[in-house]
Amino acid sequence: MQGDVAGTSDWPEAGFPGIRINPVSLLPEIVNEDACRAALAASTDPSDQIFVLIVEGHAAEAAELLAEARFKDPESFRLRTFEAEVLRVSHRTDRALDLFRQLLAEFQGTDREALVLQYLGKTQYAAGHTSAAVEAFARALDLRVAQSADAALIYSSTVALQRARDVLDLAC
Repeated sequence: MQGDVAGTSDWPEAGFPGIRINPVSLLPEIVNEDACRAALAASTDPSDQIFVLIVEGHAAEAAELLAEARFKDPESFRLRTFEAEVLRVSHRTDRALDLFRQLLAEFQGTDREALVLQYLGKTQYAAGHTSAAVEAFARALDLRVAQSADAALIYSSTVALQRARDVLDLAC
């Protein structure tokens, strides 16, 4: 993307214009403010605004929009994952992990299992549970490869798994 912060072009995509996954923190970051704002202005999906607020660390604002959106669409998978993400951003990691584990149990064996595992691993990694994160990322990668998922998703899982393994190796 033209206008990205220097050195971020090889960062995994985060699924929204102007946002990529930092390969060190494994968290999404805005790398192109203009592209992000333009996509947000063109979007009619409230979950896009929620996602950007989560990325920016605005948990209270994201939670408010999320409550309204979940009222309108209580079964939305994306909104349910964002509920756990809001908990993570709010430093309520244990509750976020519990919710991701609940989602994993619910979506095990479906095409969404890999995504839940990726979110779970990211949250475990952020909480310092690196060994558990390695396991979650490895399972997510295996599933994504087995499902012939989009190359960007496979790349994201590969980068996350390698980073978690590197951190785990340094700790030993």
